[in-house]
Amino acid sequence: MSWTSRQTRTVDFDEFDGIKEEAARAAILEKVMKGRQPTDLMLRCTVLDEEGNVKTTSGPFKKSELCTEHGLNPRDLRKVDSRVPNLVPTILVRKEAILVNILHIRALVKADTVILFDTFGSADSRLHSAFLYHLEHNLKTKGSGLPYEFRALESVLLSVLSALEAEMVFIRNLVGGLLAELEDNIDHDRFKRLLHYSRRLASFQNRAKLVEEALEEVLGQDDDLTAMYLTDKKNDILRELDDHEDLEVLLESFSKQVEEIVNEAENIETNVQSTQEIVELILDSNRNALLALDLKISIYTMGIGSGGLVAGLFGMNLLNHAETHAYAFYGVAAFATALAGGVAASALRRLAKIRKVGLSNNSGPGRQRKPWLPLPLRRRSPEGWS
Repeated sequence: MSWTSRQTRTVDFDEFDGIKEEAARAAILEKVMKGRQPTDLMLRCTVLDEEGNVKTTSGPFKKSELCTEHGLNPRDLRKVDSRVPNLVPTILVRKEAILVNILHIRALVKADTVILFDTFGSADSRLHSAFLYHLEHNLKTKGSGLPYEFRALESVLLSVLSALEAEMVFIRNLVGGLLAELEDNIDHDRFKRLLHYSRRLASFQNRAKLVEEALEEVLGQDDDLTAMYLTDKKNDILRELDDHEDLEVLLESFSKQVEEIVNEAENIETNVQSTQEIVELILDSNRNALLALDLKISIYTMGIGSGGLVAGLFGMNLLNHAETHAYAFYGVAAFATALAGGVAASALRRLAKIRKVGLSNNSGPGRQRKPWLPLPLRRRSPEGWS
């Protein structure tokens, strides 16, 4: 095969790879654009009425109908559409509704209606079913003195808090058990699990912090807090800008509980980092011990080699006038042994001096050691205390 044909085949392969890459890019772009079509996308919604009864269970609704009926913009529904990835929790206040998107909850709260959103075709989770049951019970309980929208918001935040607490307990048990195992034995599998749990803990901590920031953001806006009194707005009751004590107490209560979860996650993360540092120190110490053992073996080998040098000198079969001496063998053997021991002892002493670690640099050869006696027991000289 000639060089020209090889070059042509290489160019053909490059063009084929380029065509495949362009086709994949076009498919991804088409999929994204299909997910962003605003009008004909169906949403599955569960609607609860003013009495807390379920009017519609997982009923299909068009976005355009929802926007027209509840006075929303299409971009508002993107926050509650689970087909659109929204990692940042938000609580949006609109003229006649409150849009909530926190963790597994995507809801629209009005003065007399609650709409729970889920994408058409997906299945309800167990956590969502438990939230729906608690929401029905809370909406039917009117003795708390809170308006309809606040009771719904309380159920939403309570479900979010329960989800965070459940995941916190699960992660705490996982990490605690693994740290206890690491105290007994350190191996590669436990290190891999520790890395996996650390990533999971960091992800959970990030989600909890985002929930806390969402609550703090709402608490920092007086106009949003006042606008969340939908029942008073429906009954044409005007409120002062700073007249939102009930809602503020409700949100602050959940914010403090989320803050406790965040602090507990940070404590667990600190324990994990401390354990990792201690394990690294132990491994470094073991590595240093192995290196020291290797150096000691090398030193002993060097000492034996020094003694073997004497044996090599006398083993060259040259006349040295010591062959006929009665005690020459014992003297040479003693000298070789002493030489080997002296070389090894000197090297070991040098190694021990190098390995000696101190927390201060006051033990150098050029520094004088300070007296350990207290000041009243020292001898005073004209230059000062000594």
